[in-house]
Amino acid sequence: MASKRRQKERVEPKFGGRAKSAGFFGRSKPAAKPPAKRATKAASTKTAAKTRPAAKSTRKPAARPATKAQSKAAAGKVTTFRRKVTPRPTRRGGGRRPPARRGFFAGIARLVRGTVYWSVVATIISVAGLAGVVGYYWSRLPPSSEWTLPARPANVRIVSADGELITNRADTVGQTLMLEEMPPFLPEAVIAIEDRRFRWHFGIDPIGLVRAFAENFSAGRIVQGGSTLTQQLAKNLFLTPERSFERKIQEVVLAVWLEASLSKDEILELYLNRVYLGAGAYGVDAAANRYFGKSARHVTLAEAATLAALLKAPSRYSPIANPTAAEERTHLVLAAMHEQGFIDDREASLAMSQEIRAVRDVAGGSGRYVADWVMDQLPSYVGALDHDVVVETSIDLRMQTLAASALTKTLDTEGPERGASQGGFIAMDPHGAVKALVGGRDYAQSQFNRAIDAHRQPGSAFKPFVYLAALETGMVPETVRIDERVSINGWTPENYTRDYLGPVTLQSALSLSLNTVSAQLAAEVGPQRVANVARRLGVMSPLMATPSIALGTSEVTLLEMTGAFAAFANGGEGVIPHVIERIRTNGGDVLYEREGSGPGQMIHPGHVAMMNAMLEDVVVRGTGKRAAISGWPVAGKTGTSQDFRDAWFIGYTGALVAGVWFGNDNSKPTKKAAGGNLPAIAWQRFMAPALEGQAVVGLPGDYRYMSPVHYPENAIPVVIMGDDGEPLTVAPGTTGSIARAPTNGPQAEPRKGFFRRLFGG
Repeated sequence: MASKRRQKERVEPKFGGRAKSAGFFGRSKPAAKPPAKRATKAASTKTAAKTRPAAKSTRKPAARPATKAQSKAAAGKVTTFRRKVTPRPTRRGGGRRPPARRGFFAGIARLVRGTVYWSVVATIISVAGLAGVVGYYWSRLPPSSEWTLPARPANVRIVSADGELITNRADTVGQTLMLEEMPPFLPEAVIAIEDRRFRWHFGIDPIGLVRAFAENFSAGRIVQGGSTLTQQLAKNLFLTPERSFERKIQEVVLAVWLEASLSKDEILELYLNRVYLGAGAYGVDAAANRYFGKSARHVTLAEAATLAALLKAPSRYSPIANPTAAEERTHLVLAAMHEQGFIDDREASLAMSQEIRAVRDVAGGSGRYVADWVMDQLPSYVGALDHDVVVETSIDLRMQTLAASALTKTLDTEGPERGASQGGFIAMDPHGAVKALVGGRDYAQSQFNRAIDAHRQPGSAFKPFVYLAALETGMVPETVRIDERVSINGWTPENYTRDYLGPVTLQSALSLSLNTVSAQLAAEVGPQRVANVARRLGVMSPLMATPSIALGTSEVTLLEMTGAFAAFANGGEGVIPHVIERIRTNGGDVLYEREGSGPGQMIHPGHVAMMNAMLEDVVVRGTGKRAAISGWPVAGKTGTSQDFRDAWFIGYTGALVAGVWFGNDNSKPTKKAAGGNLPAIAWQRFMAPALEGQAVVGLPGDYRYMSPVHYPENAIPVVIMGDDGEPLTVAPGTTGSIARAPTNGPQAEPRKGFFRRLFGG
């Protein structure tokens, strides 16, 4: 037995090297056992061979090839074999560990190590790539040393003549409020619906980004944003509105910078004072004034929720334009506030039960045309603003509302039949202070100001300048000219119906708006003299000094024409139409105040009296009959351009001047919209209630017509068509004065003396 144990110990190195070896996790292994019987037999044979004396051998045993391991052993090297022949460690309690189990745990270990390794590698690569992208777009920003919060732009508060707010205008409007000045539920409403983790994130909300991605992926479109309040503020303060990857990266960089530079309360306060909330309102105070007619200091819980609801889409959730959608969104904000603990059950229920009463804009939005005009002029008065100002205007809010209503009603009722889709209206006192201004049918649809900026042909409304030029050369209203076909340097003007009256007075020719007589007068006095008269009265648009100037072929603006007619209403003084009366700071320091009334006397008082007598006859029995107002002397002139593309009426009393234009923006011909219909109707709709309750003011001057020239009693009455498209009958035996069938509308009393002598009454 001992001999066998010794033989076993000698041959063990050939199979396993040392008696024990370290396992995979460092545990010692038991000595390897010899392999199967074949190995034991070979070992016994070799042992016997070693103990037998070599000299006594009589026969050599068959030679067996030496193995590689045996060759190494013979050379004195340590012999080790492949792992598969190494005996496995025994399990506790005896027996061997199953080979398959050891392979399973080893595979798991290798998988875990590989996953961790490649995850780390991927993370490093991703972070490096992201850092590179961020660094690139960061380099495209100005140096961080130059990053400063932009100063809040100056607010311009525009008020009416009696101090009522028309609108606020600037890049940001309304007063800047501190958080302490706002009701606590106002910022809470914004946080609840826009950024519920605002108090905890660092400018970027990873949870919000993941949620937004999931929502958008599920919907297949962008339905939710992942921007925080800080990101929105960064975009509003520093970046353009474009949607691009570069802008998004820069937004993130700036948001983190804001978080590092400002406290949470400072960020929130800045956001609430700068955010756009629709209808031209920037900041919660301006929005509260715009929608509720009050400061943000005094809004209710329901109103605060409505303001917060606007952040998602100001136009879609406007309480003025879309009250139903605004109410639904408001309830959603209140529910979010309740869910996050800002309000309790009772407060939420009470707020949801309240009706949101939004205030309408001044004159249905037309006040914004006034604001645009004010802002265009403001730099020329005070230069660039670095502080808030109040602009006091000449606007009368009651008249502004009346003008907007008259224009809209006429377009809605008579407009479709006449094929007119747009209009402009302006009213001023006789010294040029604008009382009402409406630049179009709907400011929300078109911000183009047709009362100020549209250049259109005035047609016959330009003729008063021709007649004034004629009077200034010595003619009088009773001067007679022949209404007949004429040719002036190859140009042949025609009357509307191509009918001609023969001899007529200037008074009748103007009242009937006869083209041939106007053309003759312009040729007599010279087209340049006519242009000079118009320029003297304030028409600054380029005028072509050609014979056709008599028919109003040069394009002018409604503002210019109305201002020029104001000289007839005030006794001949030139006026400069204006809307700004005074500009002051919030503290009361006056920066500008209007002084003076205009350039002085532009028309001789005698000529003013003659013009007023003739232009009054236009309304009494001429083409402007529809503009008559009971109890008030009214004068004015209709105008219609070629193919009925433009229809005008400029009229005045001793207290107020107003001009109206109707047509289409694309200059498409209307369906016979003429100065005597749509414009005269709208003018009367405005002027009658505007003058209601005022003492009657007569027209300047008291011209007495001289005895008219009589024609043969057998003269045949002539029927012509006026600018309004209605027949006018010239009585026989007169100088062309007009007789018209009686109407239901009020008629001004004729001047004493002239018409009694004219008609024999």
